[in-house]
Amino acid sequence: MFPSLEQKLRRYEELEGQLQDPEVLSNVEKMLQLQKEMGGLTKIATAVRRFHELEGDIEAARMMVDEEEDAESRAYAKQELNQLLKQQEAMQEELEDLATAGDSITRGSLIMEIRAGTGGDEAALFAKDLYDMYMKYCETNDWKVEVLEFSPTELGGLKEVVCSITGEGAFHRLQFESGGHRVQRVPETETQGRIHTSAATVAVLPEASDVEVDIRPEDLQVDTMRAGGPGGQKVNKTESAVRMTHLPTGIVVKIQDEKSQHKNRAKALRVLKSKILEAQQEAQHNERAEVRRTLVGSGDRSQRIRTYNYPDNRVTDHRCGLTIHKLDRIILGEMDALIDGLLEFDRQERLKQSAL
Repeated sequence: MFPSLEQKLRRYEELEGQLQDPEVLSNVEKMLQLQKEMGGLTKIATAVRRFHELEGDIEAARMMVDEEEDAESRAYAKQELNQLLKQQEAMQEELEDLATAGDSITRGSLIMEIRAGTGGDEAALFAKDLYDMYMKYCETNDWKVEVLEFSPTELGGLKEVVCSITGEGAFHRLQFESGGHRVQRVPETETQGRIHTSAATVAVLPEASDVEVDIRPEDLQVDTMRAGGPGGQKVNKTESAVRMTHLPTGIVVKIQDEKSQHKNRAKALRVLKSKILEAQQEAQHNERAEVRRTLVGSGDRSQRIRTYNYPDNRVTDHRCGLTIHKLDRIILGEMDALIDGLLEFDRQERLKQSAL
């Protein structure tokens, strides 16, 4: 009924078979990679298998209704058939949701970047508030967070932070956070009570696997330098900071979070692969110009997607027109109502596209 889901089930079964291969089991890195991909497909595979079992039960129940001669037994079989058909209807809705969610439902990890925008110190403090909000939301969902780069300011704000977030549904639920976030509030340093506007940008990148992005050594330029801290002070005296450039695309990543050059290099490679994958996906979207992309999924970081208005205790997402007067709760990580609204808006847009 849903070819894309059937295809994912077949891939899941392929992975099941590969993970029985002694050669794969002896290669820890390969095994972990396959397990990670399989974990992303588990939800879909389980649902499709359950639907197939239900189809078999319905067929058996229909045969009983047709073949049963005893009136009481036939009535019982009809009752059971009706219950199964109701379950099938509910299952079809569930599969439709999985199908319209696209590939985001199978991806369990992402790279998130948060950077202070216009607004000086207040923008850096807002970037830190966004970071804290997302970290609390991750904690609520039992997602694992690994900080790859963290650049604080002297006043307790953030110039930028890069982190990896891993867990079931993580990418699916956070995929629409990319874009410009604007805050309207009275800064603590404001003596006359005037409302200031400042901004931060968020980028959500699908974390790439080695299968999706294979970087040749000759395509990489790696430069090392001393890491710098707030106010220009030196974090350490060794050249541990790493700037990595992918020559074919010109994409550049700099990581200085660790004192170990080796660790910074590994982190930079992860972020670089995710940026390359994002660029590849963007190119694919552009090639399909005849298919209108959903507004909510544009991922344009220059686009102002959301406003956080503290005086009115209001959050407004400008892509779907959703306004929630619970900013005080949302900033504490209670983001489900906001995210559910975005996912439903995207679902409706996808259904409209599939009907074209």
